[in-house]
Amino acid sequence: MKADQIWNDVCAIRSRGPLVHNITNYVVMNSTANALLAIGASPVMAHAVEEVEDMVQIAAAVGGSLVINIGTLSERWIAAMEKAMRAARSARVPIVLDPVGVGATRYRTETARALIAAAPPAVIRGNASEIMALAAYDARTKGVDSAHGSEAAREAALKLASASAAVVVVSGATDLILDGAREESCPFGHPLMTKVTGMGCTATALIGAFAAVNQDPFAAAAHAMAVMGICGERAAIRASGPGSMQMHFLDVLHMLDITHLRARVA
Repeated sequence: MKADQIWNDVCAIRSRGPLVHNITNYVVMNSTANALLAIGASPVMAHAVEEVEDMVQIAAAVGGSLVINIGTLSERWIAAMEKAMRAARSARVPIVLDPVGVGATRYRTETARALIAAAPPAVIRGNASEIMALAAYDARTKGVDSAHGSEAAREAALKLASASAAVVVVSGATDLILDGAREESCPFGHPLMTKVTGMGCTATALIGAFAAVNQDPFAAAAHAMAVMGICGERAAIRASGPGSMQMHFLDVLHMLDITHLRARVA
């Protein structure tokens, strides 16, 4: 991974303003939309089953992506997610899936597996416990939080990547990105990021923006996670706590430039 390659994707996002169609949870709609705007993408939060296919077609027409986040589930939302994913798969719109809380309840786990079977995504991003549970490895969760480090989920991630043909991202102190043939680690980030709700969901949304401009899902995921972590580090320097951390993260993401990337990416 090189700073200039990441920067090329950032510039592409800022110049094209790709539409990122999100079917995401109530908790993070505002924060993920603001993060997408800050990086230069164009977010839309549309989850009505009656319109998701039309929204996917708009994304297809303008070179966008679909982000699915199962954080706040309901029967209607699951139907909308599956409908949107099938439409995106047919229209070759990249799909990014965030299996929030998988392993906490059977309903979540079965829902995520059913969605993957219906329309395999290009990228799956979750914490270690979620990835382990999704791959049928023994995993412990604390609600939607992980009880494992990212490295503990490596074998599960490889199994999931093989079974789904997706790039798998395991978030943690060091993020792992792999697809079975390639593997990358991102050691960027700051512990204060874990004190702000929805930071993982924000990472997933950013992958959606990068996947819209980079046809290689592996590179898109790696570049997005690097940007997420580096901006988190820079924001933490300015922040005095979780509240200002979120504010500074958006500012840093908006003002990101090549010098910031070159300073951190070897």
